[in-house]
Amino acid sequence: MSTATSLPHRCWAEIDLAALERNLRLIRASLPPHMRYVAVVKADAYGHGLPQTAARLMHAGADLFAVANLAEAAALRELSPEWPVLVLSALLPDEDRHAAEYQVALTVSSPEEVERFDRAAQRAGRPLAVHLKIDTGMGRLGVWHEQAVPLYQKIRDAAHLRLEGVFTHFSSSDDDPAFTALQRRRFLDALDRMPGLDPASIFVHADNSAGLETYEEAGPFNAVRVGLLQFGVLPSPGSLLAEVHAEPVFSFRTRVGLVKTLPAGTRISYGGTHTLSRDSRVAILTAGYGDGIPRSASNRASVLIRGQRCPVLGRVTMDQTIIDVTDLPAAAVGDEAVLVGRQQGAEIDLTEFSRWADTIPWETLCSVTKRVPRLYRTPLGF
Repeated sequence: MSTATSLPHRCWAEIDLAALERNLRLIRASLPPHMRYVAVVKADAYGHGLPQTAARLMHAGADLFAVANLAEAAALRELSPEWPVLVLSALLPDEDRHAAEYQVALTVSSPEEVERFDRAAQRAGRPLAVHLKIDTGMGRLGVWHEQAVPLYQKIRDAAHLRLEGVFTHFSSSDDDPAFTALQRRRFLDALDRMPGLDPASIFVHADNSAGLETYEEAGPFNAVRVGLLQFGVLPSPGSLLAEVHAEPVFSFRTRVGLVKTLPAGTRISYGGTHTLSRDSRVAILTAGYGDGIPRSASNRASVLIRGQRCPVLGRVTMDQTIIDVTDLPAAAVGDEAVLVGRQQGAEIDLTEFSRWADTIPWETLCSVTKRVPRLYRTPLGF
């Protein structure tokens, strides 16, 4: 009896693991020699698949993994019991004991967390590593930069905690270099006021791919957090890494399920959101918002069929999307339709697709749903 896993794919995402490894090596080669690579793999590695992606990044030599929560840290621990892992988000009190079990580094933003984590480490009988986060203007996690020194001292005084890093998060690194520079100055001032701090002995990180536009090589920074760039999504112009020619790792594809002819005046999709101005040939794609094609892309997006762009007509529905193939007579049932990716020399990149959806690449990647299988490409194929 045939199983679901042996059925042909109606909608799928392709993940090029070889390109991911090449990207890491390109990024590392573009950084100053002392800079350590923090691979951000939260949210299932931005929808690429955490186990497969992290395993490849381990092979390529990432120095530290950053995740959002303990569940993601636990998944990494299944791959490696010792590889350094930092949890970026706040822990709930009933998660503290598990942090010691998984031996991951925790983010500290408050005196209360220092006390909790110190007790958890004492009960576990082993020290816990922590990264002190300083709020320099983001307004989320972190101790406000003017109160950072007392919290630093409290960590130093905790018997069972080990300070492994200090970091901040730039709020507008991709579009406001002036404010990013202010945040950087606040962070550096806080570091200067910390007695006995040796930046060379810990992780000091503030930058993501875009934030490196204001990077100063002479400063104490020795690590950079890399998220989307390792997956081939480029930072803003002007960044230190803007010239890295990273390759797209992710593509998003579906197929044509039906082709039909409709007369002028036909109202396409729910609510009559598009009325045909001419006799038209349309194709029905076997994917919709239940797969990750956002409704906000209705009447705006295009897809590639046989290397030609074909516009979306009407509203994207849960399981189907209608496109106009009037100008592509060869379009046929079973054809591959590319939502994000390359086909016959043409390309729709993730940034363009995200603009059609009024969103950002981060959200686009995280919105591709669980019913979309991820197919992992290696140098030998799938």
